[in-house]
Amino acid sequence: MPGVAAAGAILPLPYSENAINVTFTIEGRPRPAQGTEPIGGARIITPDYPRAMGIPLLGGRFFTERDTADAPKVILVNQTLQRRFFPDENPLGRRLRLGLNGINGEIVGVIGDVRDRHLDREAEPEYYVPYQQLPVSTMSLVARAQTGDPVNLAAPLREVIAERDKELPLYRVRPMTNLVANSIARQRFSLTLLAMFAALALALAGAGIYAVMSFLVAQRTHEIGIRRALGAQARDLLGLVIGQGMRLALAGVGIGLLAAAGLTRLMAGLLFGVSATDPLTFSLIALLLMTVAMVACWIPARRATKVDPMIALRCE
Repeated sequence: MPGVAAAGAILPLPYSENAINVTFTIEGRPRPAQGTEPIGGARIITPDYPRAMGIPLLGGRFFTERDTADAPKVILVNQTLQRRFFPDENPLGRRLRLGLNGINGEIVGVIGDVRDRHLDREAEPEYYVPYQQLPVSTMSLVARAQTGDPVNLAAPLREVIAERDKELPLYRVRPMTNLVANSIARQRFSLTLLAMFAALALALAGAGIYAVMSFLVAQRTHEIGIRRALGAQARDLLGLVIGQGMRLALAGVGIGLLAAAGLTRLMAGLLFGVSATDPLTFSLIALLLMTVAMVACWIPARRATKVDPMIALRCE
């Protein structure tokens, strides 16, 4: 169909609530005691599904149209399953007995990991079996658009499917980005609230530093006037006021970083792809805080450089 780069089908669809976890055993190894068998996520797919989803092939081959019900049973495994159960050997050619209709199949390929349940967790062992060898009544169709918004494929897809079977419904059509976004909706909402409170706290901190430094400059008007009368330059006064404010700000940032290093562990469950004590994040936040403090100190310091020494001394 024009506009479609690749298409396939799967059961269950990533980020759906229909996960299938099934035990398996490795042929040629001692059978584990009942209840201790390893468990993997089972996926039933058509041959072009990995290409439609952009899943890389790391070894062996993908399924093909020749992997029919009459052909030898075949299985794909993900990289996590390979690393965990075949750390020092090539899994290609080994056989798995799945607790999925008693399938005993040969591993013909290793594919990349897919975090298809939770983005904030590491990938779990998974294996894939071809639809032709394990037909099911319900599957999810996946189509990769060549260009543009993939939602634009919805109407043409309905037309093509209606030509084959008018009784076959096509429903819940949506881009994969929506599924991914929905899977982290709770974390995103929580982090959005935290970001709003953090921005408010940053604004209050900046206003507070500005108010304190303005008060200190007003208290030192006489001193600043004397310094100006004795020949102090504008840069000297800027350094005097900003230096005093930045020493306090630096002490506050240091105490805050130490406290944050301990408290951020409480929000580790809201993060993925970054640790709760990521050095780069802490460095950037410290730099942001120091920048805000610098600006908040610079405004009163700039005002101090404009103090007329005669007016300051006369006021005293």
